[in-house]
Amino acid sequence: MEEKDAVVVFTARSPDRIINEGGSQAWVLNPARAKLARWLVCTQNRHNPNYEFSDATEPHGAAFLVGRISGVRRSPEEGSEDRWIIEIGEFALVSVPDVWKHWRNPVRYMSIKELSIDVKSLSFEPMPKVSEATAVPPVAAKASGALTIAEAKKGIALTFGVHPDAVEITIRG
Repeated sequence: MEEKDAVVVFTARSPDRIINEGGSQAWVLNPARAKLARWLVCTQNRHNPNYEFSDATEPHGAAFLVGRISGVRRSPEEGSEDRWIIEIGEFALVSVPDVWKHWRNPVRYMSIKELSIDVKSLSFEPMPKVSEATAVPPVAAKASGALTIAEAKKGIALTFGVHPDAVEITIRG
């Protein structure tokens, strides 16, 4: 039995967005299992009904990005408390048609060999540093500069890679 060293995702996000966000999110997955994988393979979903969410640019079902997994942590996106981001340390843009085979779930654990992707032949680029300007979600800044406790918790959680519920704020007057 071949090692399942790749997490394959069926995403409506563009390669630019995945690179800017530091990986692919917000997935319902087994984080322990995903952490054992070496590769993230992103395949394109051009049929996502949520057009505000989707910025897909690649052919439907094609693999378009292969990333070397550097971590798995809770997704910082609002409303994604039980979802995860698969972070990548480097990536290669690819164009492999018809990789996604209409599987039921949008996350699949497979062998990179099953996908006919030769990672040794790819030219990987280091991921750019995720800046506050491109991190998702950006902490909402109000004109007055004031934040709610919930907004402050989200910003602190994003900075430290933890869930907002793990952040405690004490105010002394």
